[in-house]
Amino acid sequence: MGAPDLIRNQVMWNRLIAIVEEQAQVLVRASFSTSTREAGDLSAGVFDAQGRMLAQSVTGTPGHVNSMAASVLHFLAEFPIDTMRPGDIYLTNDPWKGTGHLYDVVVVTPVFRTVDGQPQPVALFACTSHMTDVGGVGFGLGATDVFNEGLYLPLIRFARNGVFDETVMRIIRANTRTPDMVDGDIHSLAACNERGALRLGEMMDEFDLDDLDDLAEHIIDRSRQAMLRIIGELPHGTWHSTMRIDGVDEPLDLVAAMTVSATGIDVDFAGTSPQAPVGINVPMAYTDAYTSFGVRCIVGPSVPNNSGSLGVIRVTAPVGSILNAPHPAPVNVRHVVGQMLPDTVFGCLSQILPDLVPAEGTSSLWNILIDGQAADGERYVVMSFHSGGAGARPGADGLSATAFPSGVRNMPVEINEAISPIVFWRKEFRPDSGGDGKYRGGHGQVVEIGNREGMPFSISATYERTVHPARGRAGGGAGALGELRLKQRNEVVKPLGRSTIPGDDRLVMQFPGGGGFGDPTERDGDKATAERLDGLVTE
Repeated sequence: MGAPDLIRNQVMWNRLIAIVEEQAQVLVRASFSTSTREAGDLSAGVFDAQGRMLAQSVTGTPGHVNSMAASVLHFLAEFPIDTMRPGDIYLTNDPWKGTGHLYDVVVVTPVFRTVDGQPQPVALFACTSHMTDVGGVGFGLGATDVFNEGLYLPLIRFARNGVFDETVMRIIRANTRTPDMVDGDIHSLAACNERGALRLGEMMDEFDLDDLDDLAEHIIDRSRQAMLRIIGELPHGTWHSTMRIDGVDEPLDLVAAMTVSATGIDVDFAGTSPQAPVGINVPMAYTDAYTSFGVRCIVGPSVPNNSGSLGVIRVTAPVGSILNAPHPAPVNVRHVVGQMLPDTVFGCLSQILPDLVPAEGTSSLWNILIDGQAADGERYVVMSFHSGGAGARPGADGLSATAFPSGVRNMPVEINEAISPIVFWRKEFRPDSGGDGKYRGGHGQVVEIGNREGMPFSISATYERTVHPARGRAGGGAGALGELRLKQRNEVVKPLGRSTIPGDDRLVMQFPGGGGFGDPTERDGDKATAERLDGLVTE
């Protein structure tokens, strides 16, 4: 391939990345739910006619994007590309063929070009977002299998000839507590794919393309070869890591063996704890997504994320383990365990690349999910994405109150205060929560919540790092443990499960901190003085 062709392909590749980012931004702007509109809990991407991911949006979460890459292949297995027609739209929330739990809906739209007077499929656009409610027991640990967790939508054709199936929408609306919001969010998913298809058509007109076959091969081959070159420079062998986390009734062990070879990186989770009776179980697609993301954070982070770069990272976990729970296991809050996987992988990578790997962080999100009844009798649901501190980095302090690895944004408290009687009385950094080190772990937060009408409300807690803290690295100290407590009664609120907060009291949440990195005695004196003056360190 000559230089002009290489430049042309690179320009088109960059254009694809721009297209899927616009696709994601349309989803953000069109979404009804705060989780998508404010927090960015979504994904968007473009795939070739074989179902290989060519580009992903920057806006979005690893759990969605990397698992969505596999979900498109499931759609093509169910609906072969030659059976798809212009105006078709497909949909599912199957946890094992989508993004890991029923709350995430995946929408796939095929794109066609007219060649010799006939429409030919050239690509597929896919996107995912989190629904506010899908019925069942609600977002939490109350279910014993996936059938208790809510409405289960198999892989279905949702629209024909551009006309939505009203029967499907009636079924969805009848099985959610927030029908208008869920209805609007599903149509926003379809709208964002439509925008992607429009922009792709413009690009193909500009570059006079009848298909994306050559461009797809270029993207995937270049990305695969780039990753293999980087991996080839690493020492080859097998490294092991274990991380103990809180679990529900007993601790869980995440056990990883990472093998680096000339053909890629293999991560095996043999020895990991068995699946649980409640919904912290992780489908394999979600395990694959966050494991590969953890590897990509350290190995080849500048290589674009697509089927080529992801294909050289292979992940296995024993069937029946908590990281490969088969249907019909409850998986409602699979993020509790799944988002710990990058830290588990980092334990292996720190032995290979010690100067690049951060300390452990809060990792698993501390989402605030509240529901209750207002004084006028109206029901409300509040969902707010939050996190504690991230682990300190080699050469820099950890990020405070930052959702790594999920990538979602903390949501402004004013949004939820405007749509409910919930009041956030306090939201501030938590002093002394970041682990000591040459580089300090990120600080957690203190959040204080009450009801301005004096009515009780319920919280569905799904929190980790309350027993086993984020560990430091290279001599750094552990981050502070998380805790939930009633302010007036001074009673501990359980970190997993559903609890009722009395209307005359407030919930105080102490978010965990990230682990420190390096010898604390080597900490820069000016930094230490500044954080004491700021009140972030009091000891």
